[in-house]
Amino acid sequence: MNRCRACGHNRLERVLDLGAVPPADLFPPGDSSPSTAESAHELAMVLCTGCGLAQLADDDTVPDEPRGIEPEALREQAREAVEAVEKAGRLKGRTVIEFGSPHGGTWLPLLIERGFRPAVPAVPGAAASVVLDSFGIMHETDQRAAFLKRAASLSPDGVLLLQFHTLSAIVSQGQWNALRHGHFAYYSLTALRRLLEDVGLHISEAWTFDLYGGTVLVAAERDPWTNAGLSARRILAAERATGITSAATLRTLQRQADRQVDELVSWLRKSAAEHRRVFAYGAASRAVALFARADVDRSLMEAVADGSPAKAGRRMPGTDVPIVDLTALRDASPDCILLTVPDLLPEVRAQFPEFEGRWCIPPDSRHGVRWVG
Repeated sequence: MNRCRACGHNRLERVLDLGAVPPADLFPPGDSSPSTAESAHELAMVLCTGCGLAQLADDDTVPDEPRGIEPEALREQAREAVEAVEKAGRLKGRTVIEFGSPHGGTWLPLLIERGFRPAVPAVPGAAASVVLDSFGIMHETDQRAAFLKRAASLSPDGVLLLQFHTLSAIVSQGQWNALRHGHFAYYSLTALRRLLEDVGLHISEAWTFDLYGGTVLVAAERDPWTNAGLSARRILAAERATGITSAATLRTLQRQADRQVDELVSWLRKSAAEHRRVFAYGAASRAVALFARADVDRSLMEAVADGSPAKAGRRMPGTDVPIVDLTALRDASPDCILLTVPDLLPEVRAQFPEFEGRWCIPPDSRHGVRWVG
């Protein structure tokens, strides 16, 4: 790729290079062996010096069938988000169009119970007073076309509600493994404002949530006299202070990626030397690059447990580590369980009280592997 996916600028700076890794959504059958070809897909992030959008450099993978299930943390956050927008008086009109995410989850029931009726985006000329996109637009290869499509689906006095995992959280918390094939854009509010303005939309408000370490929901409208609310202005000011559209700032992710892999390998080897049985919980996309770069195998990690029936009986991409169901996790009763998605901690502690004191989370920007409950 030699041009920005959003503005077409040809000055792209590489800020994170993870080398050749497996696709994050391809979970091979458990009885197959890892191959070189399986882990031969280059994964890198580039930054457009024109509009400031961080984006996937290239993607030679073919999307596989989504196999995950929607966690309770995501459903709860959706409820909180809709309530926040409603309280702010930003739920306008009575029609809604939702641009979904390949990972599932929908906000439509939350809007329908508030009196909205779905419109059909595929119908030429269809428009709605509320257009929703929660973690969907980052999956669009052509970012310019994706924003144009959402703007075209919005009625003249409507509101676009766009939710994304913020680049500021990715950088500040060292979440380098948020980079994955199939996720083509990583938004700061600064870059997003430019993308929205290029299609005639203006940010009116922003809300922040703890999901994934930092999630932002923005409301955008057509009125050119729209003034960004206090929360949006604060986010933009914080991004200016940290230099979120600077290549130097984003290159800290490379150091985090290398350090965190070393931290995980050291912890796994120490656990093996002390004869501690290690499982992971959550065959999540963010775990794929981490495990592959750390050369995790069954000598270091016995299995990864996951609640999705579609993943059971398969293995983690690029490794020989099997994916097992939750019954197998209970039966194995391992000494420690590495929780690949820390947001799930309240959920798994409630579901598995017998494992209290055995949960760990992977390295982050400040710590190595940590015991959390």
